[in-house]
Amino acid sequence: MTSKFPTDFLWGASISAHQTEGAYLADGKGLSVQDTRPRDNNEIADFTVAVDHYHRYKEDIALLAELGIKVFRFSIAWSRIYPEGRGSVNQKGLDHYSAVIDELLKQGIQPFITLNHFDLPQALEDQGGWTNRSTVEAFEIYAKTLFNAYGDRVTHWLTINEPNIMLLVDRKILGKTIPLPEKYQQFHHLMIAEKLAFKHCHELIPNGKIGPVPNISLVYAATSKPEDNQAALYFNSVRNWAYLDFACFGRYNTVFQDYLNQNGVKIAVLPEDQALMASAFPDFIAMNFYTTVTVEQPAMDGDMTNGISDQQSEDIMERGFYKGFTNPYLKKNAFNWTIDPLGLKTTLQTLYDRYHLPILITENGLGAEDHLEENGAVHDPYRIDYLQQHIQQCLAAIDSGVELIGYSPWSAIDLISVHEGIKKRYGFIYVDRNDADEKEQKRVKKDSFYWYQKLIENGHWEG
Repeated sequence: MTSKFPTDFLWGASISAHQTEGAYLADGKGLSVQDTRPRDNNEIADFTVAVDHYHRYKEDIALLAELGIKVFRFSIAWSRIYPEGRGSVNQKGLDHYSAVIDELLKQGIQPFITLNHFDLPQALEDQGGWTNRSTVEAFEIYAKTLFNAYGDRVTHWLTINEPNIMLLVDRKILGKTIPLPEKYQQFHHLMIAEKLAFKHCHELIPNGKIGPVPNISLVYAATSKPEDNQAALYFNSVRNWAYLDFACFGRYNTVFQDYLNQNGVKIAVLPEDQALMASAFPDFIAMNFYTTVTVEQPAMDGDMTNGISDQQSEDIMERGFYKGFTNPYLKKNAFNWTIDPLGLKTTLQTLYDRYHLPILITENGLGAEDHLEENGAVHDPYRIDYLQQHIQQCLAAIDSGVELIGYSPWSAIDLISVHEGIKKRYGFIYVDRNDADEKEQKRVKKDSFYWYQKLIENGHWEG
């Protein structure tokens, strides 16, 4: 087995706009659904200030350059470019991200830009959001605006972050529950929007490369019973393959179609969609991975969650097809998430066998309650352990024949968790604030920062 990563391996780190930037109404920005969505706990930090990356991006990029990363995956806030989602362009928004891109390039870091990360402009949501076909048209214009503005400096793009999670975990991500027929009409519109992004990136950017960015959690069967394997087949299709089959093959797979038929869901597909589905394809797959999922076939009555973690119970919904099962072979972290490093290798192998495209991991990380010590240190050995185990499986996947081109974990700096505020931290860089007090938001390098820095420098770890 190889002991070092390839010299051209893309080591990186990732963030999103709404979880880091703050400045939620600065310089002409409009509101997004993340600015307005109801929150289960009003005592946790929201996104109005976040960690002030909007004003501190030069300081943060300098720290990332010191970390040694080669790529920085970040998103652009759609409502900074089009405050109403469509119509007039906000030049101050365009200028801001142009300055961010220039600063990254100045520091020798390649931008990997996500077009949309959970923050649809509220004005479009008020008009029906992704249920309304006109949102696809607005996204197409927005994407072309970015390609034209930054395509001279940015060659690598990601489309829509985790559309599968946005729909499967609608209440947690969007603050509302979407009826099943509407949910899968939104699915189609999101996938057509993604196809249009593929098309225009290739048309407008010389040597431009673009890929989808779903959250992939391979689904295990709870037992070897045929019924449980059938449940895993359906949830793998609904949770994972439906999105990537659409992106990479231009079709709905048969298991997913059967799932829709049995639920009485009929998707409206326009005639022009068929040609687009069959002609616009990605150059690579970006994948967010945190853990795997285990399911069994449910009884038609009774509790669907069976005592599993909040993470899985939010993720596993439909009666009659599958229900969550607590996997006794996996450990859990403090936030009740299962940890499955070998599952990452298995997922990478499965993904590569199915699509045979280069893979870039754009999220993988451990949320934890980090603490700033009196001496100014932040010790996070649990994060180092998590990352080391998963990176080791990345190396094993490469050795097994998977074309894994990079690893960009979540997250570069501490940020505001979608539903748990600043309490759950992921970053290599600690931001000194809490849910109640913004403080001065001083940046502090954690122990994991120095560990990752050494790993990038050497291409392997010691001990």
